[in-house]
This record gives sequence, C-alpha cells and structure tokens, in this order.
Amino acid sequence: MPFDTLSKAKAKEYKSLSHKKIRDELGLFIAEGTKCVIDLLDTFHLERLICTTAWAHENEVYVEKFADKVLLSDKRGIEIVSSLNSLPEVIAIFEKPFAENRVDKLDRDKLYLLLDGIQDPGNIGTIIRTCDWFGVYDIFASKTTVDVYNPKVVQATMGSLARVRVRYLDLAILIEENRGMNVMGTLLNGIPINELNGEGKGFLIMGNEGKGISEELKNLIHKRITIPPVNPAAHPDSLNVAIATAICLSKMTLKK
Repeated sequence: MPFDTLSKAKAKEYKSLSHKKIRDELGLFIAEGTKCVIDLLDTFHLERLICTTAWAHENEVYVEKFADKVLLSDKRGIEIVSSLNSLPEVIAIFEKPFAENRVDKLDRDKLYLLLDGIQDPGNIGTIIRTCDWFGVYDIFASKTTVDVYNPKVVQATMGSLARVRVRYLDLAILIEENRGMNVMGTLLNGIPINELNGEGKGFLIMGNEGKGISEELKNLIHKRITIPPVNPAAHPDSLNVAIATAICLSKMTLKK
C-alpha cells in the first residue's frame, strides 16, 4: 500500500522533541535505530514510524502492522529528525506514558535503585540497561535527575526502557514512607563492596556525578558502601556512576 512521506515541517516538529519542554507539551518522545525501536513497539503507543524505503522492505512485518503510522523518508529527512552521528534507517515517535509517580507498598525482599541528581544522559541510559541485566526493574529518580525520555537516554538504554520503570519523586519522602527498608549508599568511607554477597534487598542510592549523594539522603543511609581501588596509592578520584552501579548490582544480586 502507498505510504505518506515525511514533510519538512513534520521533521522539524519531531526534531524539537530533543527538548524536554516540547516532549512534555506534546507528550511524545523519540527512539532511533532498528533494535531500540522494535524493542519498544510492544510497550509504548506508537505515534509515527519514520523509515527509509529500504527499511520498510526489510521489515514488512512491522510496516504492515503499523501501516497507518508509517512515514517514508529519504536520508535528508531522517537527518533533520535524528540526533545520532550515524544516521538510522528508522525512527519511532512514541507517546509518553502518563507520569504515574504514586508508589504502592514496596517489597522488602526486592532491590530498588535510587538515582540522586544524575545528569549525564549516557549514564542514565547505561544504568537502565544494567538494571535490566541484573533484574532490577524499578528505579526511583530525584526530580533533578535527567529526563528518561531524553533521546540520548532512550538510545543508551538499547531497548531496556521497555522493561525497567523509572519514576520521578522526592527520594527522602519515599524512604521515610518505607521505614524498615534497608537503605544503602555509595560513599568513600563505607564497607568494601567485596564484603557484600547477594545482599540485594532495600534501596541502593547512587549520587550525582560530581557532588555525590545529597546531604539529606546521606543522613538516611543505614549501610555505607565503597568500591576500593586495587592500588590505594594511585587511582582516579572516583568511578563513573554507571560503572559503579554495575559493580554494586553485580555484588548485590549475584550470589556466590
């Protein structure tokens, strides 16, 4: 069947979704590349599927399923919309789900990740992907943490956004409302991470890339955790927060 083509005006409109204000106003976000798009198709409501003719021919099952949503485009149109250096052959525009930040009673036997002011989109995306790997499917983020629907975050998750839920709220209130939950945080003067063995229960707090965990949340931590360097005499000032998260989740979720 014949498909509509992407107009220059629509391309510019979708390009504007790189800005959080526009994403919030339109209730839309962008996913780019075959794997990321396909992984999200069954989770989020599709607004538009922008693709090249070649991609449409190679992926007929998706094109036929969402025929009324397809917009064909040449590389010039995709270049306008895309934020990637290497142009994808498919871009999806999805509806943002309703921001449900209400938290039901949490399971004390599960591990929940709390992100306090993480700013780098690549770090957030990698953390979401890492949580998916280690079976941690609920993330609670402070309102100062970067938007999970930022195109760079979506891209970095590589489809894991379909399985890991991120909610934005006041982390201190969350902890206070769940008294009795174990609260762990990564700090310099803590228990060495290698002493942990499958202690994956409660809240794990990861702090801002430069400032670390806020003072308000530090005061709520029950168990301080540190990742000691192999060489105490010569090492960087800190680890990347996404790498630190991966190390912690590995130790907390994988038993010997």
